[in-house]
Amino acid sequence: MARIAGVNIPTNKRVAISLRYIYGIGPQNAVEICEKLAIPLERRVNQLTDEEILRIRELIDREYRVEGDLRREVAMNIKRLMDMACYRGLRHRRGLPVRGQRTHTNARTRKGKAVAIAGKKKVTK
Repeated sequence: MARIAGVNIPTNKRVAISLRYIYGIGPQNAVEICEKLAIPLERRVNQLTDEEILRIRELIDREYRVEGDLRREVAMNIKRLMDMACYRGLRHRRGLPVRGQRTHTNARTRKGKAVAIAGKKKVTK
């Protein structure tokens, strides 16, 4: 199993797919890395030589912000918004949707499990 940027990437998948397991590398970046290093897209991770893995590791360390650094930066950006007490910061603080989604219905992912209101009866028509 190859270890790149502190992540064990799967060995039996194609390189462009396996690189996506690293936080901060998506489909476009994965293909871009393969093209820069002249690694064929259909090559699998277990077919890579140690030198190719080392080149991938060095390229990612040099040109991309991934894993811990990126997570820290995102957390700091959210904390900055919360400290400013701007609208987006308040939404983050309250655990509500930040980007203008409706909350009357839906938004269960951000709001959490629905809590029943005591004493409220269903209205029958």
